[in-house]
Amino acid sequence: MAEKQVKEKPLEKMTAKELRELALTIEGMLGVHAMNKGELIAGIKEARGIVDEGKQVDTGLIRETKAKLKAVRAQRDQMRAEGADKAKIDIMRKKLSRLKKKTRSLAASA
Repeated sequence: MAEKQVKEKPLEKMTAKELRELALTIEGMLGVHAMNKGELIAGIKEARGIVDEGKQVDTGLIRETKAKLKAVRAQRDQMRAEGADKAKIDIMRKKLSRLKKKTRSLAASA
């Protein structure tokens, strides 16, 4: 009787935990536990010689945007505590909304 070959899930469908376990079996991959999912996928593809044809996402840009988001939230909370105009707080709300949309679009372009 022929044995069934176990098919491996596509890398993009694996969880970060599964990717780390897979990356630990590859020689030469260092710092596996400090990597995020995107970095793990890129490292595994590189080790296996798979050419990635998808778009490259600048994770630094996403992190910068999230840092701005955090700063704007802090500024908004400070304005609320000081009792600023509702119009100024509304402007901060709109800024937050735009930044959140920007992070989502950057993440979706992966």
